[in-house]
Amino acid sequence: MSIRDIIEGKRQWRAHTARVKALPPDYRIVYQEIQKYLFKVGPVDLSDGRLLAEIVDFFEEGAANGKPALELLGPDIAAFCDDLIKDSRTYAEIYQASAREG
Repeated sequence: MSIRDIIEGKRQWRAHTARVKALPPDYRIVYQEIQKYLFKVGPVDLSDGRLLAEIVDFFEEGAANGKPALELLGPDIAAFCDDLIKDSRTYAEIYQASAREG
């Protein structure tokens, strides 16, 4: 990874966090919980940034339509996250597989 890649990644992350900060408070809180959950569970493809950006897109649309965040997601944020990553391989799965083999 070159220094330019690192700088570009930081620029994109700052733009992403600015979008999150612009969300209504209920959406920001829910987004932070989703982000914390996904960082803990660790889907392998999370690092490309598309999933988090798509969540912000979804939230911006919901906020523009005047819907509360939990009306879009339902009461169980973890279940919502699990559904988002159901087809993704996670670091937890990789670790469990290596522990079984080792």
